[in-house]
Amino acid sequence: MLLLKVFKKRTASGGDRRKQRENIRVGIPKFLNIWSTHRFWIGFLKSLGIKPKNIIFSSDTSEEQYREFGKGRIGMDSCYPVKALAGHIGELLTKKIDILLVPMIYSLPSFLRGHVVDSLSCTRVAMAPENIKAGFIKEENVFEKLGVRYVSPFVSFAEPHLLPKQLYEAFKDVLNVSYEEVERAVKEGLEELERFNKKMRKKSREILEWCAKENHPCILILARPYHMDPGIGHEIDVEFQNCGYPVVWGQYLPIDEDILEWLFGREVEEGVIKSPFDISDVWVSSYSANTNEIIWGAKFAARFPWITAVVRLSSYECGMDQPTYTPVQKIVEASGTLYFKFGDLDETKPSGSVKIRVETIDYYVKKYSKEIIERKLRMLDPSRMPESFRKILYNQLT
Repeated sequence: MLLLKVFKKRTASGGDRRKQRENIRVGIPKFLNIWSTHRFWIGFLKSLGIKPKNIIFSSDTSEEQYREFGKGRIGMDSCYPVKALAGHIGELLTKKIDILLVPMIYSLPSFLRGHVVDSLSCTRVAMAPENIKAGFIKEENVFEKLGVRYVSPFVSFAEPHLLPKQLYEAFKDVLNVSYEEVERAVKEGLEELERFNKKMRKKSREILEWCAKENHPCILILARPYHMDPGIGHEIDVEFQNCGYPVVWGQYLPIDEDILEWLFGREVEEGVIKSPFDISDVWVSSYSANTNEIIWGAKFAARFPWITAVVRLSSYECGMDQPTYTPVQKIVEASGTLYFKFGDLDETKPSGSVKIRVETIDYYVKKYSKEIIERKLRMLDPSRMPESFRKILYNQLT
């Protein structure tokens, strides 16, 4: 097999080693925290010489995917997003891959890093690759049988200086890489991820500015990144878009200095918070990356005038989310912003109940948004308003 030949050529030059990697196919399950780090892995692998066409992601989560590829592979009980990994792995094993990359992500990249205690991943999520792997080797080692190298590096995105060592240990034999190559690949991966995040935040700002221009309500989704997966989040965001509402996700809210000054500047000056990214006024145990960003997103939504409704998504049995339900609701509703929760989402797509609830939410958003926008505008200091929003409102008045 091609991959085994590549492994044995340890004495090849750097250029030869890179050439040898061009035809290696790497499969990555589209699961859990891959949803917020996928651009890193693409940039990292491309830097090492893997062709983009040979980086293969599994499809979106679905019941059919699990039943066909993951049935009987679960070795522990957990939330559905973790169980679904079995289906993703099983599907990729049918795609003639050489390497299966399933990272154990201990901590996550976060724009709140430095303003919170830590940016950790849920422990069940971090250990999911090992737990689900057990289901593929308990009776026979499926990976060995198919000639697939299972690579599951332990990675700490919150401590990027550790990434080169962690990933070198995982790939030094698998791809015959040097430490310098991995170090450079990590740098390029992080840059790729940063470019993607900036692009998404820019798009979110454009959406919010459009809402201001049209005086149109916007809905913010507060959830974990993997709820963007249609099979996990049940496309609830799409249902709201079908009702005519722009939708933004909490992970990609704009963090431009002028917007943060408008929303949080007065509180920073008064000493209520240390910075616009400080959440210690409402959440002390700021260890979980996703939880921290959900809390911060609630604070943003409570202040931003054209976000008139917040929709919270959470999967069944999510122990990390449960303590946050009441604090998030209180933060959002303190300014009169509407708050709705779709909790305990699981593997059974609740299409009927979702549509009924969306229709109900649509009614309330239409009825109260004008009043909410006006109230929140009065709460903010007009002298701090970003110039782009000031021009929009001035044009409306004239």
